[in-house]
Amino acid sequence: MEPAGTLERGLSVLRALAADPRRPARATDLVRATGLARSTVDRVLGTLAHLGYVRAEGRDVVLAPRLMELGEAYLSGSGLRDAVTGPAARLADELDESVSVAVRDGDGVRFVAQFTRRRRMSVTFRVGDVLPASRCAAGLALLDPAKPWAEDDQLIEPGLIAVAVPVRGEPACAVSVVSHTSRHTVAELRDHCLPALRETVAEMEAALAAPAPQAAPPAPGPSAPPAGPVTPATSSSLDAAKEAKRELGMGFLQSLARGLAVMVALGSARGGVTLADCAKVTGLPRATVRRAVQALERLGYAAAHGTRFTLLPRVLELGYAHLSGLTFREIVQPHLADLAARVDESASVAVLSGDDVLYVARVQTVSLMSVNITVGTRFPAYATSMGRVLLAEQPDERLAAIEPRRLAARTITSRDELRALVRRAAADGYALVDQELEEGVRSIAVPIKDGTGRTVAAVNVATHAGRAGNDALVRDVLPALRETAAKMAADLAYTGAVAAE
Repeated sequence: MEPAGTLERGLSVLRALAADPRRPARATDLVRATGLARSTVDRVLGTLAHLGYVRAEGRDVVLAPRLMELGEAYLSGSGLRDAVTGPAARLADELDESVSVAVRDGDGVRFVAQFTRRRRMSVTFRVGDVLPASRCAAGLALLDPAKPWAEDDQLIEPGLIAVAVPVRGEPACAVSVVSHTSRHTVAELRDHCLPALRETVAEMEAALAAPAPQAAPPAPGPSAPPAGPVTPATSSSLDAAKEAKRELGMGFLQSLARGLAVMVALGSARGGVTLADCAKVTGLPRATVRRAVQALERLGYAAAHGTRFTLLPRVLELGYAHLSGLTFREIVQPHLADLAARVDESASVAVLSGDDVLYVARVQTVSLMSVNITVGTRFPAYATSMGRVLLAEQPDERLAAIEPRRLAARTITSRDELRALVRRAAADGYALVDQELEEGVRSIAVPIKDGTGRTVAAVNVATHAGRAGNDALVRDVLPALRETAAKMAADLAYTGAVAAE
């Protein structure tokens, strides 16, 4: 297949998957949706799975959080994230109303920032969602930016009202304050929000008008902690594609991987990049970069500005809204299921809640003897492997406040010994607890960290003492646990999902 054509085919498969992301699709569904041959769809899916953009669940195919790096490239490269996020968040806090930022995308407007007030009647727009421009305040403001503001009095949905002001800059956008008729009339909302809204817009316009940094585009590097297969954003795409081609043979579409790498690279600098910059970032020949950029222009994902090329908001249609809305449990559960199948033992994810661990995800294996725990279960943190890795970042004063009590014959009850074990878990990067919570139960756990290196949760494998000894858990289970935690961390970094107690 010709390179540009391969990229187009790959993006058509992604669009088909993103059209109804809550409904898993099979290869036959994608053949019907795209009109492509089954062999082509299979090769595209194999390549996308290797890149971490989709995941197989039995015979079904679903979008994976790593796909968000395409939308992240647009949001970062456009400069909108830096310009609007802080002011829009402060405006939402000041007014105690939901605030949205949207840009034009064809005949619609696509949301690029959203700050929602949580109420019984709350706004459910997500970053990446699109609305008709003629039926919402943001769209009306962008259709006629000469007007000082625009109003939406239940045009989109009964009860929903909004006031929007255009932000003149590059790229142009509009800021909306959104509320409900149970709180305001549209006139009341306008009076309530317009002064603060105008001040916020002026701040955003100044940020967009500020010169873009003139530093060279960054060297290839991850936009989130790398895990699993090499992706376009984690190393030289040329080397990665060659390696994958050797590994997968004809099942890997090297030109698709290269085209997606170019897509990510177009967002590596505010204001766009030149073909030479893009070639440097990806490690690809300039001619390959040019063909990929031309294909992206034809498809409406990129545009030229002189010698520089930028991504367009249509990139967000590739599953960004759905993926950004995934919950913490939805993100970790597939990785947890893979882990449980790999080690043939039950696996769990927990967070620290007071002095307890709270189970937030769980995969139970079927056996005559199994550890019977459900989501929502709490155990004292001091007596569990997950608790000890979660306590590992806590100060000595916090540990000293814990009073360990005997739960089983082997439970540690000395504060000094508990502190020593917790500090050892911090140094080793894992904790192993042998029958301290309950006779016959052994478990081993590792931390799940966020992009800053802070522990946000823990993942463990628990087994009956008769099935595996401590040495076997360290030798056979610990490597799989660490790989799983790294994959979870990478996906959580893309989505920004947070575990709630």
